[in-house]
Formats: sequence, structure tokens, C-alpha cells
Amino acid sequence: MTGSLRTGSLWLAWRQQRVLIGIGAVVLAAAAAIAAYNRSGMLDALNSGVFDHCGTGPLYCTRPDTGVPLLLDTDPLEYLGALNTALPVLIGVFWGAPLLGRDRELGTHRMVLAQGISRGQWFTSRAALAAATTVAVSGLLAAVFAWWWRPAADRSYGLFWYDNAALNGSGPRVVAAALFGLAAGTLLGLLARRVLAAMGLTLLVTGAMTLLLQWTHRTRLLVSPHTYVSTGSVPKPPMGEKWSTGHYGLITASGRHDDVLNCPFPSSTQLRDCMTQHGYVARFYEANPAGDYWTFQWTDTAVLSGLALLLTAATVLLLRRRV
Repeated sequence: MTGSLRTGSLWLAWRQQRVLIGIGAVVLAAAAAIAAYNRSGMLDALNSGVFDHCGTGPLYCTRPDTGVPLLLDTDPLEYLGALNTALPVLIGVFWGAPLLGRDRELGTHRMVLAQGISRGQWFTSRAALAAATTVAVSGLLAAVFAWWWRPAADRSYGLFWYDNAALNGSGPRVVAAALFGLAAGTLLGLLARRVLAAMGLTLLVTGAMTLLLQWTHRTRLLVSPHTYVSTGSVPKPPMGEKWSTGHYGLITASGRHDDVLNCPFPSSTQLRDCMTQHGYVARFYEANPAGDYWTFQWTDTAVLSGLALLLTAATVLLLRRRV
């Protein structure tokens, strides 16, 4: 009897979510097809030899004959990154908020519970199906982005790891963010009396969280930058694939760090004279190396996964009071 109730609950969850699951499958298939087409064109351009003289680093590589910057068309790739970044908002608003909220608003949950299905089964069947689909779709979209991005990653003619599209639209954080959006929408759908109100609140919460994490990236709040030092007035270590904080400066013999504007000269006699006059013995800049991509990824993943678990636990605890 218990098994049949579980089967019935899962079947009902499938009936209610199959349209959203179908939309997710269509979006994934379309993204994969667009990625395959554009990546093929990207590889043709890279294999043509036009970009062979371009090195790593943020400085643009130019055509030897005209001096015009050489750039790949990365706009479609950035659109996919934007879609992946927006997943917690989209999933939270259109999937999480109605997940329990629709039944509560219409009162149909009472009919389901009257069939002998417990609150736990009612919630678990819906949440498990939604979460499994969310993990599959978001994980595959992140993988499609990484596969498409890799041939031109961290090149002046491509997309650097710290660009918003790459940092926010790839890796495990995409999955964690999508689950956070689902959990936030589900809880707000349970708390609000109307699905439309829950959708609005979910939009605010998930949108604010997305922007907050992007702010922590820019400010390096959760992942500290490294300090790179060059002795005397010799040229600073090349930036390469590093993500600069924009903080440059000079160091005294006592170790004090001063602003670079105290000696605003390039590597030259003027710079040496200015550094000698003020007692500076070295220069520095702050940046995150390319390896910090994974530090940002796992930090965001930990934060978003933790929040998703907390929101899901709160939903479970509130089921008896709200249903």
C-alpha cells in the first residue's frame, strides 16, 4: 500500500512538472546545438593561423598589417553564460514558487493528502523530481559552456576566467545556484498565500543573491588577492591571466605600502629617481592568478549549497504549520 502511494505521488509530481521538464530539455538541446555550431566556427578561425602570434594576457592582439584588434565572436558564448547566471532566478520564480504554492493556493493539496499521502511524501516527490531535473539541466548547461569556452579561454581574443560570463556561468557553482533558486522559491511558495506574490519575492531574493555574489567577486571579499612584488624599479611581473584588483603601489624599506601615484612614472630614470627620493625599494600589484578560478567556484558552491540546505530544512519544518 505504501509503495503504491509513493508511486501515485511521484506520478502526480510528474504530471504537474512535465511541461517544465520538457522546457528544460528543449533549452538544453538548443544550447548544445548552438554551442556545437559556434564552437566549430571558433576552431576554424583558430586553426587558420591568424591568431598564432597572439600570446596570453589581457592586451589585445592586433593584425600585423592593419593594427586592428583580433577578436573572436564570443557574444553567443556570453549569452549562454548569462543564461547560466540567471538560472537561480528563472528556476526559483517559475519552478520553485509554484512547486508547493500552486496546490496551496488552489487547495488541491487537501485532496492529495486525503488519499493517504503524507505531507512528507507530498513534498518529497515534488522536491526530488524538481531537484533532480535542476541538477541535470544546470550541470549539463555548465558543461556545454566549458566545452565551448575552452579553445579560447584566457586569451585576449576570447574570454578570460574572471569575466562574468565565465566565472558565474560555468563550473559547479551553476548547479549550486540553481538548487538555491529552487529551494528559495519553494520556501516562499509555502509561506506566501498567492503564487504570484511568491514569484515576486523569489525574483527579489534570488536576484539579490546573484548580484551579491558578483559583488563579492569584484571586491575579493571571500577570495583574497595575491601580492606580486618587483624589487627596485625593474618591470613588474607580467599580468598574464591574472585578475587585477586595480591596486598598484610602492613599498618602503620598512614595508609600508603607498599608492602608485606617489611616483606615477613608467620604468625609467624618472621612476628610479622618484623611488630613491621617497625611500621606495620595490613596487607591487594585487591580483588573483588563474588558479583562483576554482577557489571562487568552490567558495560560491559552498555558500549556495549551504543556503539551499537551510532553506529546504526550513521548508520541511514549516510543512506541518502551513499545509
